[in-house]
Amino acid sequence: MGEVAEMLGENTSAIRYWCNYFERFIKPGRNAKGNRLFHEEDIETLKQIKHLVKNEGLTLEGAAARMGEDRRTVEKRVKALDSLRSIRARLMEVKKSI
Repeated sequence: MGEVAEMLGENTSAIRYWCNYFERFIKPGRNAKGNRLFHEEDIETLKQIKHLVKNEGLTLEGAAARMGEDRRTVEKRVKALDSLRSIRARLMEVKKSI
C-alpha cells in the first residue's frame, strides 16, 4: 500500500478509500497477513482515478461514472500525461548536464 501511495504521490488513506469506493474496478490480492497486493492493472486504474479526481476535479461519484462509461478515453489521457512527464524529466536532466 505504501509503495503504491508513494508511486502516485498520494497518502495511503486516500489509496485505501479509493480501493474501497472503486472495488468494481480495483481488485488487489491479499497476502497471508491481509496486506493488499496490487497488480499493474490496479495501479493503472488508480492513476486513472487520481487523474479524474485531482486533475479534472470530478467527485468520486463522477469519476466512477466516467470510469463506467468510457474508460479507454481516460486511460489514453493518463498514458499521454505519464509520457509527457517522463519526457519533461529527461529534458530537465539534459538541461542540468549542459
